Formats: sequence, C-alpha cells, structure tokens
Amino acid sequence: MYFASDNCGPALPEVLAALSEANTGYMPSYGNDLLMDEVKARIRDLFEAQDAAVYLVATGTAANALALATITQPWQAIFCAPLAHIQCDECHAPEFFTGGAKLRLVGEGDKISPKALSHAISVLGHGNVHVSQHGPLALSQVTEMGHVYSLAELSALTSLAKQHGQITYMDGARFANAVVSLGCTPAEMSWKAGIDVVSFGGTKNGCIGVEAVIFFDPAKAWEFELRRKRGAHLFSKHRFLSAQMLAYLLDDLWHKSATLANAACARLAEGLRDLPDLVFRNDPQANMIFATLPRATHQRLHEAGAVYFMEGALTGHDADEPLPMRLVCDWSVSDAQIDRFISLAGM
Repeated sequence: MYFASDNCGPALPEVLAALSEANTGYMPSYGNDLLMDEVKARIRDLFEAQDAAVYLVATGTAANALALATITQPWQAIFCAPLAHIQCDECHAPEFFTGGAKLRLVGEGDKISPKALSHAISVLGHGNVHVSQHGPLALSQVTEMGHVYSLAELSALTSLAKQHGQITYMDGARFANAVVSLGCTPAEMSWKAGIDVVSFGGTKNGCIGVEAVIFFDPAKAWEFELRRKRGAHLFSKHRFLSAQMLAYLLDDLWHKSATLANAACARLAEGLRDLPDLVFRNDPQANMIFATLPRATHQRLHEAGAVYFMEGALTGHDADEPLPMRLVCDWSVSDAQIDRFISLAGM
C-alpha cells in the first residue's frame, strides 16, 4: 500500500528493456545518438509541431530551471502560483539558473486565475527601472494539489500573458496525467492553448529519470543548449536518456501508463467517498488525492504498512482530530493494494 509519490514507483518494463538494448556497442555522445534523432521526430509528431526544438534532461528541476533561465532575464519576475513546484520544492534553482530573477506569486493556492494574474501584472510597475520587469508566466499541469487546468483556462491565461508581452512555460512533470484527464491531445494542451515552452515529464510516469523540454519556437534553442551544458546537465552517455524517452513514446506507452495511474486514483477515490470520517480537500482530477482522516484511522493505516504523505503528528491525545493526507497513484498500483487501503480506512 504505497501511495507516497509517483516518484517512488518502479520503472516500466519497456523502459528497462530499452536501456538494456541501448547498452550494447557504441553510440555518439552528448545527444548525437540515433535514438535521440527518433525521439525528436516522434515528439514533433506527437505535439504536431515539426519545427519544435526538443532536448532531454534527467530531472524535473533541471527542466524547469533551465527552461525558465532560457526565457527569463535576471531582472524579470516569473509569475507562478504560491504552491508551484518552482516555488516550494526546488531550493531556489530557478532563481539560481536565471541569475537572480524573482518569483512573483499569483493568487493564494496551486492554481492561477486570469483575475489574479491580471492584478499581479498590473501592480508590478513594468518600465520602472527600480522594480522587477515582466517575465514569463509559469503554470503547472497537473498542479501540486492535483488540479488540472482546462483548455479554456489555459487559453485565457496565455492570452492575458501575451497581451503584456509575456510568454508561458508549462511545468509538465505530470503532463501525461493531465492529457488523460482532459481527454485531449498534447498539442491541444500546449501550443494550441498558447504555451510557448513545455516540459514533457517521464520520471513520475514510469521512466527512471528523463524529461523532455520542448520549445515550440526554436529561436531560443541554442541558448538552452548552452545553458544545459554550462549547468552540468548535458549527459555524455546521452543514449540512456534517449532510450528511456523513446520507449516511453513507442506505442503511446506514456498515455497508457498515465491512464493506469489515473484509473487507480479514481478507484481509490470512489472507495473512500463512502467513509463518513473522510473529507476531500478537492475533487481528484488526475492521480492525486488530498483529503483528511481522523488520527486514529491514520494510526491504523500506518500500523498495517500503508505509506503516504500526512501532515501532523501520528501520535496525539485527540484520536478524532482530522489530519490532512496526500495519496498518489502511479502506473503500478494494484487493485489489491487499493482495496486493502479502503478496507483498513473504513474499519
């Protein structure tokens, strides 16, 4: 019963097999391998963007920080949600790689509204030499609280940003889960919705460690290459990144694994809805659940071996005190694990 994070799950067998196959003979280094040529072609086809520049890095933080550094000047502000990954979980990597750009927090939660963005833009004195200048808008899809922006919401935000001369970056660490949730295409959820640069995440969805960074306008491509090298994120044995991503793309494995994760989450959420002491903090939309359960229930689940993120102390005098939790499903979660968790929570 492991629901701590989709980072913690096993790698897909197809990805492991691809790595083994790539581990034979010799291939050119630093991204010049033939596998990478196929990765580029397949991503361009998948995103319906034949001119797109495509690069691979090993971590989501590298993808976010290097992409933002490429499209942000040091004196600019990056507009993001207060609960965005770049704000809460990256140890100032975006600020470091941009050379000092500030994160401008918009709204109060994990999701940005056009009204909040408009206000944040208006109060930042663009053109005043004494303050931060308008930089890019950064959106997370899926958000850190498990929400998914609709296509209409994305278009509204990117249109507003473009009115002020800003471009938009999408942190797509869970891009596949969002596509499955919306029932759309990658193109519809990226450049067709006004996104300029996107990370296409593989690590959380069954790869060992690979993320694609996609520039729909390749004008910044060379700068990204330089920043990736300067930032020590250009792999010499790059074929092992390429092999993972290629396996992830073949036969829509990225979509299949995200479908499994989202379906597991839906099954878990449905089983938990009938519990009288459980309160959902929001409606599950992809592969994450945020809810509260009494301390006594958490104690019972932990004693039975359940692993998940929980806020608050497991020990305490008030057994009925509701404590927040996060449950995350990956592609490998079994029905048996889900059903056992539901059964224990309902005792």
